[in-house]
Amino acid sequence: MKKIIISSIFFIGLGFFSGELIFGSKKDIFKNFNSKDTYYFLEEGVYIDKKDLNKNYVSKRLVEKDNKKYYVYVGITKDKEVIEKLKDIYNSRGISLSIKEKEVNSKEFFENVSQFDFLIKETTEEDEILTIEEVILSNYEEITKKTIKN
Repeated sequence: MKKIIISSIFFIGLGFFSGELIFGSKKDIFKNFNSKDTYYFLEEGVYIDKKDLNKNYVSKRLVEKDNKKYYVYVGITKDKEVIEKLKDIYNSRGISLSIKEKEVNSKEFFENVSQFDFLIKETTEEDEILTIEEVILSNYEEITKKTIKN
């Protein structure tokens, strides 16, 4: 009986250490695979009625429907400096916006936004910055639709 208990403990320990040896190095891979990145979304408003949504908006925007509400965004970035730059542009045009943080799980979107953030930091032309944001919004829309279909 004593021999069976000692053998059992030995094999359980051996299984634990073998599993840790084999899968322990893979933890980072699984973490990166499922990681979500935080983005700053520049929100123009939240609407309950679609009629109000169509009356009051910025021309280039992203509309997401969630729980019978329409959330309207005019910019997305990973960089706090860029989101403030965008907010200042819209504020100078008389449009009041708020910043919301959201998580997105897409490596492709992360890479695209990182490149566009770099471009926005390098330019002072407001129209160029807003054009870049239009591309980011379109890219986000495309990626989220792709995610929903898969």
